[in-house]
Amino acid sequence: MAVAQQRRAMTASLPSPIGGWNARDSLAEMNQLDAVQMVNFFPTPTDVTLRKGYTKISTGITGEVLSLMSYSSPSTTKLFASTATTIWDTSTSTATASLTGNTDGKWIHAMITTAGGSFMPAVNNVDPMVVYDGTRWSRSATTSTAQTISTITRGGTGNLTATLTTASPHNLVTGNTITVAGATPAEFNGTYRITVTGASTLTYTMAVAPSGNATIMGTYTINYYITGKNSNTFAYVNLFKERLYFVEENSLNFWYLPVDSINGAVTSFPLGGIFKRGGYLQAMGTWTIDAGYGVDDLAVFVTSNGEVAVYKGSDPSDPNDWALVGIWNIGQTFARKCVFKYGGDILLLTQDGLVPLSAGLQSTRLDPRVNITDKIFFAISQAADLYSANYGWQMSYLAKYNMLLVNIPVTTGSEQYVMHNITKSWARFTNIDANCWEMSGEDMYFGGNGYVARFYDSFSDDTDNISGFVQQAYSYFDRRGQQKRFTMVRPILQTDNGLPTVLCGVSTDFDTVPLTSQITFNPSTLDIGVWDTSLWDDTNWGGNLIVTKFWQGVTGIGYAGSVSMNVASQGIDFHWASTDFVMEAGGVL
Repeated sequence: MAVAQQRRAMTASLPSPIGGWNARDSLAEMNQLDAVQMVNFFPTPTDVTLRKGYTKISTGITGEVLSLMSYSSPSTTKLFASTATTIWDTSTSTATASLTGNTDGKWIHAMITTAGGSFMPAVNNVDPMVVYDGTRWSRSATTSTAQTISTITRGGTGNLTATLTTASPHNLVTGNTITVAGATPAEFNGTYRITVTGASTLTYTMAVAPSGNATIMGTYTINYYITGKNSNTFAYVNLFKERLYFVEENSLNFWYLPVDSINGAVTSFPLGGIFKRGGYLQAMGTWTIDAGYGVDDLAVFVTSNGEVAVYKGSDPSDPNDWALVGIWNIGQTFARKCVFKYGGDILLLTQDGLVPLSAGLQSTRLDPRVNITDKIFFAISQAADLYSANYGWQMSYLAKYNMLLVNIPVTTGSEQYVMHNITKSWARFTNIDANCWEMSGEDMYFGGNGYVARFYDSFSDDTDNISGFVQQAYSYFDRRGQQKRFTMVRPILQTDNGLPTVLCGVSTDFDTVPLTSQITFNPSTLDIGVWDTSLWDDTNWGGNLIVTKFWQGVTGIGYAGSVSMNVASQGIDFHWASTDFVMEAGGVL
């Protein structure tokens, strides 16, 4: 009598999905080093890590932070946050108001250094341009002409408030900055941000009270001004070859200042005659290329309907210097922050994903492979369709972690699609409700509801757990067409200070696992040894990652299998290297 052969277990091992999130390929043909889903994990060249978190560095801000602006001079570095009405200084743990009375908080800014110092102008197409000079924020005036001073009197608390009256209307607004000189007593002199109290009157606050009213009036000058066009129509500012350029709201015109200037008369340059598809100018960028005879910068203008015009030269008023290189179609743009300097290249955020300008101009919209978002093409295209009208789309790059980040303002809060710059592998981050991002020094910051946070600097989301989920691509384990019964998996993990809560499962035959299984973190801190204090051979030495291997029981029957991992962690550096599988081979039916 024949005896049936007993089924035997077999093992297999797969590296962790360092290929990252794949939202393009068929589940049946996806590379087994990719992931069907990768949420709050980050793929590196060697392993997959649970993403780092953030720390709130400045709170006390009233309302949603809509813009972050980093100022840097040889002596000063500051990070400012803007809400709908106020620009806040976030230098301390409790932010302080720097400029109030604004109409909108969605600023676009640039940095320029001239003989007069380092300046940060910002525009929002509603308010006059504002400028930070290292000491104070000021609004740009619409006039450069100072009027004759009739009187300057002292008053207010401690006689520190000066009231200046002009012989003719001064045409200034609250927030302009003036410099008073030649007045007596001398305490009236200095540079002040003013409050307008009438057509011919204004006030400012002195540091020291004068002995009486002014006996000699002196004169005043206007520190920051734009003439020739009201700066409240400017929606974008860019520095190109030592000159500030401005994009006019709902127009195909750009404007520019003289070289090395923060003040002056702006000159217009219409582009309506070269763009065939209409729309309006969305943004401007600086593209650095090597044309074979040295590195040069080109000016790039992008329209809402996806046309790109590239110019060479440095003076738009000189036809012998300023010349059109060409015009290309790259796909519609829907966000003001659609241009991002990426090394020497420019990334363009379009309806089709992120397009490198150097590749996009050599190809067409019919070849999405030139997009660096090609591997997540369907995901980012769907996000653009659903959320293009939402404010918060932005790109940023964290160099020390080789991380390119795209902020996606979803229905509630935001998500981030992130790419490792070396491997070009993607992942999706959640639970980071950011409206805006900014680099300051080597660190990346974001603005949320009432706070500014430093990103990727800890192993927790401020004081909360970091929860991650990943489903690796399906594998046939070299046995296509043969059924398998999966019984156990063993992830090979590395941690530095304990073990987070880890739950694994196996899906079969191309089922996608929903993000529904929530787990909690139960800390299990390792005993880290201290040199010359702890007992030898009794504790783990600090400074190294500890390898952890444990089997988890799973169930699943199918031809192809996919491991999923759900993690909750706080205060732990978590790395996933590979996974071992135990399965039983079955028949073909």
